[in-house]
Amino acid sequence: MASQSEQLTAAEISRLAGVTRATVSNWRRRHPDFPQPSGGTEASPSYDRRQVEAWLNARGRLPARSARDDLRTHLRGRTQRDVEAVALFTAHVAGLDENEQGRITALDDDALIGLHADAVSSSSDPVKPSHGDVPAALLRSAANVMLEEGFLTVFDVLDEHSEAPIGIRGTHPTPPAIAELIAELATAEGRRVRSVLDPACGGGRLLAAVATRLGPGARVHGQEYRAVTAAQARTRVTGESPKASVDVRTGDSLRDDAFPGLHVDAVVCNPPYGDREWGHDELAFDTRWAYGVPPRSEPELAWVQHSLAHLSDGGQAVLLLPPATASRPSGRRIRAELLRQGALCAVIALPAGLAVPHHIGLHLWILRRPEADRPGRDLVLLMDMADQSATAADPAPDQGKAADQGALQETIRGTWEAFSTSADFADIPGTARAVPAIDLLDELVDLSPARHVRSAPVISPDAALRHVTELTGRLRAHVAALAEASRIGPWTSAGETNRTWRSATVADLARGGALAVHRGVRASTADALPADLADRPVLRARDLIGGVPASGDARELHLADPVTVETGDVLLTQIVGPQGVATRVAAEDDAGCLLGNGVFLLRPDPGRLDPWFLAGFVSAPDNVSQATTGSSTHQLVASRLRVPLLPLDEQTAYGQAFRKVQDLRASARSAVTCANEMADLIATTLGGGALLPQGAELP
Repeated sequence: MASQSEQLTAAEISRLAGVTRATVSNWRRRHPDFPQPSGGTEASPSYDRRQVEAWLNARGRLPARSARDDLRTHLRGRTQRDVEAVALFTAHVAGLDENEQGRITALDDDALIGLHADAVSSSSDPVKPSHGDVPAALLRSAANVMLEEGFLTVFDVLDEHSEAPIGIRGTHPTPPAIAELIAELATAEGRRVRSVLDPACGGGRLLAAVATRLGPGARVHGQEYRAVTAAQARTRVTGESPKASVDVRTGDSLRDDAFPGLHVDAVVCNPPYGDREWGHDELAFDTRWAYGVPPRSEPELAWVQHSLAHLSDGGQAVLLLPPATASRPSGRRIRAELLRQGALCAVIALPAGLAVPHHIGLHLWILRRPEADRPGRDLVLLMDMADQSATAADPAPDQGKAADQGALQETIRGTWEAFSTSADFADIPGTARAVPAIDLLDELVDLSPARHVRSAPVISPDAALRHVTELTGRLRAHVAALAEASRIGPWTSAGETNRTWRSATVADLARGGALAVHRGVRASTADALPADLADRPVLRARDLIGGVPASGDARELHLADPVTVETGDVLLTQIVGPQGVATRVAAEDDAGCLLGNGVFLLRPDPGRLDPWFLAGFVSAPDNVSQATTGSSTHQLVASRLRVPLLPLDEQTAYGQAFRKVQDLRASARSAVTCANEMADLIATTLGGGALLPQGAELP
């Protein structure tokens, strides 16, 4: 058996050959001479590198070996200490001048090890890591990647081999658009910001976004619990802001603050969410809790107070927080104290999907440490952007998302600047209100913007009448289409007993080549997609359920073995809801998108299976019920679904009937949506006084 350092997993073979993991799986099945597993497990086998390279080379599929590949090879089987050592070494080299960086590959082994020792001794972390016996070959491999592909590429490779400490949960990277927005808010109003801290800086994207807006000589501080990620942040910020003084340290900010006594002009933070083991018991008497001891269930309010404790008088903090922080009963006393002391300036509700977790809309909190001789403002800006997309008019497909985010960013920044620079801020109906702090100090102290911002925009009577008239016309058209769709049939009775037929499972049909089965799976690591797939939308379960086109982003969802949807594919959701599974046959609009997590794809051989026939039978309630597992969450096992064995002409007849049923459902859904929209509008405009019913008198 080959040693561990000579083993390759399927994922590493795909990276080596520049193909997807699905392609590697196909090679294993279709080529008898493909190397047999020489290690690993049955579920996750590994292969001898020399055999794999020889097999690829014989077929012209072995690309020139990159420095990145060499570093991966040297890291296999290394300890976590070695990974952290390379991270520290890389961060140190990134801080050298260009002449020293250019000579690094010419150094002998002793000089490289000495350079790493310098990195350890110059580290600003209170607890110095041990440089131990780090192999010079490992350091040289990292140095080659630095010079060929850049310093951050080293960290991309290291991240594949690094481990997060046990107990740290709820940590998510900050998307570039959100990082830019937070940076703009932290430096808005013409504030002179000369120092900044991010106490949970991750890979440094948010910290770098702020640092690039500061002038030469600015002081940039960060803390991150994982040594590899802290080194990545130090390298990123130093590279993007070379004239700033950058100090990023390792450790848990709440339990072991690396910057005690530090006060800065601005704090930015995307803290971990929902971590109940944040140190509540051991930190109960901490001096940072000036607004109240955070309950165990409120780690976010601990981060809020940690951030305020590090601000200079008048300094400003911007945090990205889950929406529950604004309303949980356990945190109401701290929220009330933040209001009473004038520390809370704004709560801004963002649309869902901008950042992980994608299913909820996060909040931005803007806080300020009141100055001793200047009490804080007694107004709080509450802004609700959760249901607004802020799109440009008919943007090009590849520019739509950027246009949406750019318009959203501009709206939030402009509203905050108008509120913070003027004593006479005018409320924006349906979007933003300046609410007196005393009005928020009720029994709940609920700071959710949607609770206080009027959800319905002010509409003129004439515009209301035009809108209702338009919706009335649309509803009548939908009702007519529904009536037409209901004319399906005629049907023939099966007689005294139901018709029976021979059937086969989807697994049997797949083995016989009548169809292929695929399932969308989220990758455990963020491997780069091939260039021709990176910009394609992802069809998710929520798209199937909502009956809408694919709307997921392949660059954020990190798919494993991406599958491209083709016309005629049958798509089903993996989770079985109260109404069964959502199903559809892929049309031309779906072709080319990627199969998302939680979706099954059945690709029938058109010469043997009619797609609409297949879709109708596999989504039948009895069939789904027999192929469902689980108690609390019901999941479909697609391989267990049964399909009747009928001639193709009979399949076509059934398929046409199932397609009419699908059209009936779609027409009914459109009519219901339009009817609800019309009813809501009429109720709102009647209640708001824009419309009058027959018989009502004008004042």
